[in-house]
Amino acid sequence: MAQEQTEQVEVGAMDIHQVMQHLPHRYPFLLVDRVIECVPGKTLTALKNVTINEPFFPGHFPVKPVMPGVLILEALAQAIAILTAKSMNDAPDGERLYYLVGIDHARFKQPVVPGDQLILKADLIRHKRSIWKFDAKALVGDNVVASAEITCSVQPV
Repeated sequence: MAQEQTEQVEVGAMDIHQVMQHLPHRYPFLLVDRVIECVPGKTLTALKNVTINEPFFPGHFPVKPVMPGVLILEALAQAIAILTAKSMNDAPDGERLYYLVGIDHARFKQPVVPGDQLILKADLIRHKRSIWKFDAKALVGDNVVASAEITCSVQPV
């Protein structure tokens, strides 16, 4: 009887402390609050709670606060850095950084405002050597608010 081999795939959540172990960012630039699900080499779902206390809201815009699109893309890039590290089975040791090297086909569909919960989804398209490319979407509820193809590069510090 042949014995089946099954590959063990980590699927799991990460709290803010684990997120901070995987990202060098800190307040006010840490834009991932929690990882809901991660399947290394495939997909990641994370969240960012958007509050009126964000440091950018007083200036963007004073009359009607809107989260800047570049920060939505940055939140997606941070989620992608976590997925890349998990896909490489990379322990957070400070030896490598995940650089944003490209954003293609970025689209913004609706504003993100205080009180929204931004769901960050990343799916691996491909990787070759140190270059990783992802399909990324930010959602509020079931509505896609932003999307892009994002490329990152893993480099030694």
